[in-house]
Amino acid sequence: MPNLPKRKVGIISCSGEELDWGTVSRVATRLVLERLRQEQTVTLCLPLFLAGGKDERAFARFYPTIAVDGCPKLCAAKATAAYSAEPAARVVVSEIAARYPELKLEARRRLGPGGMTLARKVAEEIAARVDEILGSPPQARTVRLNEDAAAEAAPVVACSCQSGGLPVTMVEVAGSPVAIVALGPIMEQIAALNGMADEELRDKLLQTVKVYNAIPAEQEAQYAEALWREFAARRAQR
Repeated sequence: MPNLPKRKVGIISCSGEELDWGTVSRVATRLVLERLRQEQTVTLCLPLFLAGGKDERAFARFYPTIAVDGCPKLCAAKATAAYSAEPAARVVVSEIAARYPELKLEARRRLGPGGMTLARKVAEEIAARVDEILGSPPQARTVRLNEDAAAEAAPVVACSCQSGGLPVTMVEVAGSPVAIVALGPIMEQIAALNGMADEELRDKLLQTVKVYNAIPAEQEAQYAEALWREFAARRAQR
């Protein structure tokens, strides 16, 4: 018989940089990928997914995925459903955090003992969903993460996939240089939209950039102007 590829589950986690729970979702995803279910899971990068990454969208279309969202906005779950297929399972950090009010986070970038314990519990929840999807035997679901393993995963990265391959573009916003992640791929995606007025494209550009770049609400107008300037310049070169 031919050796069929092993079935795996894709995990796509929240990319909200401005949310504590977003950080927890990414740390928990790493714990599953690196400690709990290394052989059964792969990660999908939400920024690349939204920017039109063909590999991410193709995987989510044909294989089961778990959306790990930080808050009730459910950005990861909604993106998966909109561009590929309904996720096989959803895990929401805020809902799990509500069950453990004693677990307090130190800061958005440094979770501390309470935050890491919460990340461990979220990771175990994700692992349980993986087992259910793959039909793993009951004993496989009892694997738990010890405190030492959780502590080793404490460093936080911007993207749970740790791809390091997302391009960064420096854009001048209100006279100051600002780093915008994945602006190039986003502008390519926006440029491919046909039949939309410039005002609609401008808003779409801003909203897509906001998905994984923290933009202060009071500066949205300045960012919108700067992003559109970059987009218009690139479009003129085509």
